[in-house]
Amino acid sequence: MDGTDEEGGFGKWDITQKGYEKKRAKLLAPYVPQTQGVDPALQKETRTQTPAPSAAPASASSSSSSSSKFHRARSGGARDERYRSDIHTEAVQAALAKHKEQKMALPMPTKRRSTFVQSPADACTPPDTSSASEDEGSLRRQAALSAALHQSLQNAESWINRSIQGSSTSSSASSTLSHGEGKGTSGSLADVFANTRIENFSVPPDVTATTSSSSARPAAIDLPPSGIVKGMHKGSNRSSLMDTADGVPVSSRVSTKIQQLLNTLKRPKRPPLKEFFVDDFEEIVEVPQPDPNQPKPEGRQMTPVKGEPLGVVCNWPPALEAALQRWGTTQAKCPCLTALDVTGKPVYTLTYGKLWSRSLKLAYTLLNKLGTKNEPVLKPGDRVALVYPNNDPVMFMVAFYGCLLAEVIPVPIEDAGGQQIGFLLGSCGIALALTTEVCLKGLPKTQNGEIVQFKGWPRLKWVVTDSKYLSKSPKDWQPNISAAGTEPAYIEYKTSKEGSVMGVTVSRIAMLSHCQALSQACNYSEGETIVNVLDFKKDAGLWHGILTNVMNKLHTISVPYSVMKTCPLSWVQRVHAHKAKVALVKCRDLHWAMMAHRDQRDVSLSSLRMLIVTDGANPWSVSSCDAFLSLFQSHGLKPEAICPCATSPEAMTIAIRRPGVPGAPLPGRAILSMNGLSFGVIRVNTEDKNSALTVQDVGHVMPGGMMCIVKPDGPPQLCKTDEIGEICVSSRAGGMMYYGLAGVTKNTFEVIPVNSSGSPVGDVPFVRSGLLGFVGPGSLVFVVGKMDGLLTVSGRRHNADDIVATGLAVESIKTVYRGRIAVFSVSVFYDERIVVVAEQRPDASEEDSFQWMSRVLQAIDSIHQVGVYCLALVPANTLPKTPLGGIHISQTKQHFLEGSLHPCNILMCPHTCVTNLPKPRQKQPGVGPASVMVGNLVAGKRIAQASGRDLGQIEDNDLVKKHQFLTEVLQWRAQATPDHPLFLLLNAKGTTVCTATCLQLHKKAERIASILYEKGHLNAGDNVVLLYPPGIELISAFYGCLYAGCIPVTVRPPHAQSLTATLPTVRMIVEVSKAACILTTQTLMRLLKSREAAAAVDVKTWPTIIDTDDLPRKRLSQVYKPPTPEMLAYLDFSVSTTGMLTGVKMSHAAVSGLCRAIKLQCELYSSRQIAICLDPYCGLGFVLWCLCSVYSGHQSILIPPMELESNLFLWLSTVSQYKIRDTFCSYSVMELCTKGLGNQVEMLKARGINLSCVRTCVVVAEERPRVSLTHSFSKLFKDIGLSSRAVSTTFGSRVNVAICLQGTSGPDPTTVYVDLKSLRHDRVRLVERGAPQSLLLSESGKILPGVKVVIVNPETKGPLGDSHLGEIWVNSPHTASGYYTIYDNETLQADHFNTRLSFGDAAQTLWARTGYLGFVRRTELTAASGERHDALYVVGALDETLELRGLRYHPIDIETSVSRTHRSIAECAVFTWTNLLVVVVELCGCEQEALDLVPLVTNVVLEEHYLIVGVVVVVDPGVIPINSRGEKQRMHLRDSFLADQLDPIYVAYNM
Repeated sequence: MDGTDEEGGFGKWDITQKGYEKKRAKLLAPYVPQTQGVDPALQKETRTQTPAPSAAPASASSSSSSSSKFHRARSGGARDERYRSDIHTEAVQAALAKHKEQKMALPMPTKRRSTFVQSPADACTPPDTSSASEDEGSLRRQAALSAALHQSLQNAESWINRSIQGSSTSSSASSTLSHGEGKGTSGSLADVFANTRIENFSVPPDVTATTSSSSARPAAIDLPPSGIVKGMHKGSNRSSLMDTADGVPVSSRVSTKIQQLLNTLKRPKRPPLKEFFVDDFEEIVEVPQPDPNQPKPEGRQMTPVKGEPLGVVCNWPPALEAALQRWGTTQAKCPCLTALDVTGKPVYTLTYGKLWSRSLKLAYTLLNKLGTKNEPVLKPGDRVALVYPNNDPVMFMVAFYGCLLAEVIPVPIEDAGGQQIGFLLGSCGIALALTTEVCLKGLPKTQNGEIVQFKGWPRLKWVVTDSKYLSKSPKDWQPNISAAGTEPAYIEYKTSKEGSVMGVTVSRIAMLSHCQALSQACNYSEGETIVNVLDFKKDAGLWHGILTNVMNKLHTISVPYSVMKTCPLSWVQRVHAHKAKVALVKCRDLHWAMMAHRDQRDVSLSSLRMLIVTDGANPWSVSSCDAFLSLFQSHGLKPEAICPCATSPEAMTIAIRRPGVPGAPLPGRAILSMNGLSFGVIRVNTEDKNSALTVQDVGHVMPGGMMCIVKPDGPPQLCKTDEIGEICVSSRAGGMMYYGLAGVTKNTFEVIPVNSSGSPVGDVPFVRSGLLGFVGPGSLVFVVGKMDGLLTVSGRRHNADDIVATGLAVESIKTVYRGRIAVFSVSVFYDERIVVVAEQRPDASEEDSFQWMSRVLQAIDSIHQVGVYCLALVPANTLPKTPLGGIHISQTKQHFLEGSLHPCNILMCPHTCVTNLPKPRQKQPGVGPASVMVGNLVAGKRIAQASGRDLGQIEDNDLVKKHQFLTEVLQWRAQATPDHPLFLLLNAKGTTVCTATCLQLHKKAERIASILYEKGHLNAGDNVVLLYPPGIELISAFYGCLYAGCIPVTVRPPHAQSLTATLPTVRMIVEVSKAACILTTQTLMRLLKSREAAAAVDVKTWPTIIDTDDLPRKRLSQVYKPPTPEMLAYLDFSVSTTGMLTGVKMSHAAVSGLCRAIKLQCELYSSRQIAICLDPYCGLGFVLWCLCSVYSGHQSILIPPMELESNLFLWLSTVSQYKIRDTFCSYSVMELCTKGLGNQVEMLKARGINLSCVRTCVVVAEERPRVSLTHSFSKLFKDIGLSSRAVSTTFGSRVNVAICLQGTSGPDPTTVYVDLKSLRHDRVRLVERGAPQSLLLSESGKILPGVKVVIVNPETKGPLGDSHLGEIWVNSPHTASGYYTIYDNETLQADHFNTRLSFGDAAQTLWARTGYLGFVRRTELTAASGERHDALYVVGALDETLELRGLRYHPIDIETSVSRTHRSIAECAVFTWTNLLVVVVELCGCEQEALDLVPLVTNVVLEEHYLIVGVVVVVDPGVIPINSRGEKQRMHLRDSFLADQLDPIYVAYNM
């Protein structure tokens, strides 16, 4: 029955209302106050008998519901009710009803509509739900039925809506609002949150709160959107002006959702956090303390349980091959195996004679016809792969026995292709594969007809075993059939939990003993007919249908999986037609038969003496067996015929229920407490029916076997009688080893149990079965789960199958395919975390899916008391399948961890699950200054300070003494060397478009000065905005202003394509600087006055705009000379990464001092050339572009960075062509070259580009050096001559634009590794390279001459010791003289520019605070001055740091971790909002990958930074705003996010 047949033609059938009501009422008694007349005594038996499978419960809120007959909805969709249990379903419904009071206000994720629209083709084919449980109808209830659930989980928006309507009492739970309402109200939601107290949150501890720095926040100042003018205290939490101090956000969709999220997070987590003091030096992961009330095993130590002895039957053969020989020669006509065609009709019967003769031919061919006589391809003992399709049992059986007769070892594998199978073939050393002609034709071929080499597979020779290709053996040739010994007979593959495939080797004696034990346990007699629905290549299908079959001359009817899919009743029909005595099935086959049973009224199962349910070890099999029996008892099925058994690849058959005597009482059930099971203890469930597990026995230990139960982890210690452990078996009939894997073998196949003191019990080795269970009364074996499905979370054990069952019992409201659910655990942050993945139906709405997901979370929480870390829904049919249609769990897990699962919906709940985070750090009360000082001296630490060379000692030519002002220097150069070229401007082609000699620049400046006087009517001291593209016009305009005594303000021109984004910043600087006039080009002048500009700003209020394109040739009467060097020279405006617009004042003295320091550090003089590829608007970029050449006389080659976008080679080819020794660039330029030219190094060589001339390549920056970028750049271009020592970075800040610059002399920049965990505590701990959680820091160049720095504690303002983290303070002649702001805030001025150390500085130096954290470390190197060199390391801007959980985080560290997690993350930025960490990632892959990123991002931030991500936002590339220096504008990003302007692909709100 394929999933494509949605309306599978199954009829309806009824159950009496009365019978159903009775059962349901008993179950729900504890939860339903007004149940009528139920005798409490009845409640006990309810647990053992399961209601009929399709019982559809009435609304859980009252038992007297409508009396209509419950009809089963007509519906197909293959189903696998392995996990189906109505008792469980109701338990879940009831558990969810309990949550009625606790309203969930989960914010729904936001998804862009274009994402994941399924193509029509997908939409019409629901997945092949073959493994898939449950038809859709069986748990689909009438609408009324889910009312109880519906109320408990009203979807978030209608819930909010209810608050708006003002009914905030819990009685509102009964009003069921439709999903449609509450949409239009989101505008007012913020207000609701402001005044509605969410019920049930009786002011619990706020887990989201961190330190209360917000109280110091100043009153919000209303500012233009583009930035915040620097007019606020450094110390205050300037997190955003959007949320007021009490955290009630502005009104927007995003902020409402975040508020919902915060409200859900305010509920306390389940385990109360233990209060203990965390030593500041060692972060300790919170270890959950064992619950003192948890159940502990109390029984005595168990004794191994023996099965009955293996009877000795005289005619049992000495080897299985001998049995084949016997039947093949004496009973040649007897049927052995019947194969079916696709429709389920018998198509061919293999007799014992044919099996014998064809196996002989194959054995002879294998040994004699494949190679030459001297070099045979196969020798006895070689391993051979058997690749046969699931619908061809006959060819397989011949091949299998052919191999046994040839004494080669068959390794049956699934259809070719899987990489893990390749591992098996490799470990077994297989070089030959047998297959059928049809199968071989179907294998993928290369062009020349050879079979493709599968990924991870060894080279194979393929041999076709169809009869026509086999040679008849000569009369005198006989196979060698010896008595069975311990030599290997065959290898059965198994897939481990991690997904690796291993081969379990079965010896000939084990194969024979196992057949004997099965024959005895199942009481097989010669000539019986058995129907086998299982895979005949492994497990019970192979053991009964291929091996024991031949031992007892049985006749097997093999029903392949493909037939079951088209005709689910086929196996029942075969039993009926052949009067079969035994049938081998799985629970799935029982369900399919039940589903289809209307089609066949007249089938009879009365011939069956054994219905072997081979997955009886699944705890949920009991309800399948019961349901099947209740349906087919009327068709002659005997209750005692149902025989569950437990098997495993290693121990083979562990236990099987023997066929019962008619009329004997049926075996009992165990009703266990889930809570007890999670602690590994057997407790009969009495208290809470919701969390009970009903299991049936799997019979007794096999004949000749012995069983014990040992602890699942650690040494194999015997369990107590009331303890759950791993079942171990000792018998001749079990596997002997994992082929080729000696290490793993020892721990599995050679286990000697030990007692509580650790001494071995006996010397008989046992085999671990991989099943968890216990031995109950009467030596009955019970299995409660598999080791592979074990999820150990915070010390408690849960079973994946149980969690699947709970998930399935939640009303699916057409959301997911039943049974296509995978549950596994991933290890994140020192514990296992549960992940649930399900396949979503194409027609499910967002609302439905989200609703279903939140219910599943609650159900699992309620029944298993465990949180789900991640719940993901993937599109139909996309979970990896096993060959027979089940879900490939390990592959699903691998996809999840690699980020290739492509979910269409995801819900992460790290806030609920992660309870082992270290406690938030409490700030220690400040230590007094004196003790700090003493501490430094006692420890022999020097105070952390460093300085550049002393300016006074360095003799410069008399230029400086003569000319105090840059204007004088230019006039002097225009006279002394009029034709010396100072500037060359290049275009994208690398040709010079403009040059300026000393005289030309002087003349141009004079003309601009005169136009300022005439057109602008300006006075000395007026501010003039210069709006020019990077070039020489900008330089002339700058000197023109100085000549006229005006104060230039350079501003980046607006971008014509994005005026709305760029023009407001220009406008703002014009306003803040109170500019009297704007100098610009004609093109830009037109743009400023254009209609487009008018849409962005008010163009009528621009000051005078003068274009300088065509200047009159005017002589200037005289050049303005400032009265003192302390007068203002220019204003430097820049927007910081936190969105602050700051202007600083640069005096003439500072300009001369800065130029002189750079001239000395870089040894600049008039014969030198330097190349500059930087933006010339602020900071050191402006100084290098406009000022240095005029001062030092060297020639500057100017390369506007935007030209690189059309010609990436421009910068490097210029450097090579002009043989430049010193070049300056920005990080953006370096990144462009690294990313764009990374694979074109050969092309660069071909163009003759050579960088061996470069002595220094300096990145101008105001941030922590990006070591990985500079390293990749050096490495990449090493091949074209770039010296590894050339690249370095500068460091500057707003208060002082150039503090460090590598220069030509002095030691190379040093690097250190520091511990990230210590950095968060504001400490520096140096570690070795490769240490976990280490961060590589590089020195930011050398400190400039005349500059002194000291490291200071930003709170106490006291100096710190060497290698301590603190704020970098600077003192130098070229420090700016103050902020230029609207508010002349004197206190801020004093605090940032003229501040003194609180102690320890006798000279009372005036320092400027840079606002950056860093440390100074004395190295072993010698500085230019001959003393030991002190290195300055910059860690990051204080402004940008995030304070979370009492620790200080630098966004870049979190971003680096996130960017590494998935190849499709192009860029990443983080910020906080109301104590939630928000991570924005740019997705450069396809949109299907968007949701893959959510768990990966959450995992990595948790693992590496001990932080829980609150919101993950996935956006398109280029959304994260970046400024000209290549720095991320995180605050702009944050404001856009909160204002809902990002158009995200997906927004996930982690719970």
